[in-house]
Amino acid sequence: MRKNSGSKARTQPLPVIRSHVAGIDLGSREHWVCGPARSDGDPNVRVFGTTTPRLNELADWLLEQGVESVAMESTGVYWIPAYELLESRGIEVVLVNARELKNVPGRKTDMKDCQWIQRLHSCGLLRGSFRPDEAICALRAIHRQWENLIAERTKAVQWMQKALDQMNVQVHRAVTDITGTTGMSIVRAIVAGERDPQTLAAFRHARCKKSLGDFAEHLTGTWRQEHLFNLEMAVAFYDSIQAMIATYEARLQSEIEALEPPERKDQPPPSHPNPAKARAIRRNGEQEAWQTLWRFAGVDLTRIDGISTKTAHVVLTEIGIDLSAFPSEKNFVSWLRLSPRTPISGGKLLSKKRKGMGATRVAGVLRMAALSLSRSKTALGAYFRRVARKKDGAVAVFATARKLATYIYRMLRYGQEYVDIGEQAYEAQFQYRRLQGLKASAKSLGFTLVPELAGG
Repeated sequence: MRKNSGSKARTQPLPVIRSHVAGIDLGSREHWVCGPARSDGDPNVRVFGTTTPRLNELADWLLEQGVESVAMESTGVYWIPAYELLESRGIEVVLVNARELKNVPGRKTDMKDCQWIQRLHSCGLLRGSFRPDEAICALRAIHRQWENLIAERTKAVQWMQKALDQMNVQVHRAVTDITGTTGMSIVRAIVAGERDPQTLAAFRHARCKKSLGDFAEHLTGTWRQEHLFNLEMAVAFYDSIQAMIATYEARLQSEIEALEPPERKDQPPPSHPNPAKARAIRRNGEQEAWQTLWRFAGVDLTRIDGISTKTAHVVLTEIGIDLSAFPSEKNFVSWLRLSPRTPISGGKLLSKKRKGMGATRVAGVLRMAALSLSRSKTALGAYFRRVARKKDGAVAVFATARKLATYIYRMLRYGQEYVDIGEQAYEAQFQYRRLQGLKASAKSLGFTLVPELAGG
């Protein structure tokens, strides 16, 4: 064993990359703020309230301190007012995922928390979360509330269904969709006081396959007053939600139109290469929304197989059209949490389960889009089925959603068009690559593959 030479190793402090930065520990009642370090070494910490006047005082104090950038944790929704106000005052705000800071040791109080955040930020050790520009954030807030209303509408439909079931009025067996033209006509007639099954059955659409007698049998109920009252209230709630949804859809349409570049304001989009999808867009009444999204983005995401107008709407309102924050498609896919997670420690594969990290809204709609390709006669459909055969359906959904994300990135970032080569061409390419791999493996072992002659 060597003897100690007497020289003591000194731990080098972390280098300060940016000195004019601050850290904020957010709370529901007060915010603890640590500004740039003082020359005397004393903590430069102050406490501010959470009201708007106090937030303005916070911003004034940071500007007096010469702060250029502020780091804060994404705690609940408390960060939103502070973030937006500081950003409007010209201060760079770095929004840090709280999970990246929770394991930093030695923090016991709010005062120490904000000092740790400031110290890590000054050393360049904090990574900001992706947040689109202000216009997209405003659009995203409206779109998310619109999605909440859609969920509330589903509750109203379930309440109508429950009231009808309790009266044994089997509208769901007479029609496929209770919210369709025939279903809602029958329900509204019941609320208006109609009880005769034959009269109710007369509301059926001319193209309904069930006969008038079958309809009438399903629409004979017990008509208890308490269930009728619940049905009436559920229909009233459904109508009010529908009106709010229509108002939100009109506002979303106008907000997106306001973001359209002047050169595309009145320009018609190119014809869709997929006639079947073009007919579906017209049939669903999405023609105007499809044209508005194209004018806004400059590309048509619905050209990608599996991407509907609604899916494109979610993608563009959540992330916008500027993906320069993601240097590559791998970064984009990783942010969507659609990249395989293979954590390794000590040479061993750890659990792949993500702790407390749910899929983003964009990843959710891309998974649904991938599932719709399971029987598609396209290259993506063939890819889905090949992965499903080799592994399982869940992996196929994940892998196909990842492919969709890469196509969206290439289209929005570089304007690269998506072209479907078809199921047969994809299978031919796959078999060719497989054969080339087998030939390379055989050659490395000193063998040569010889094709089997027909009839031999």
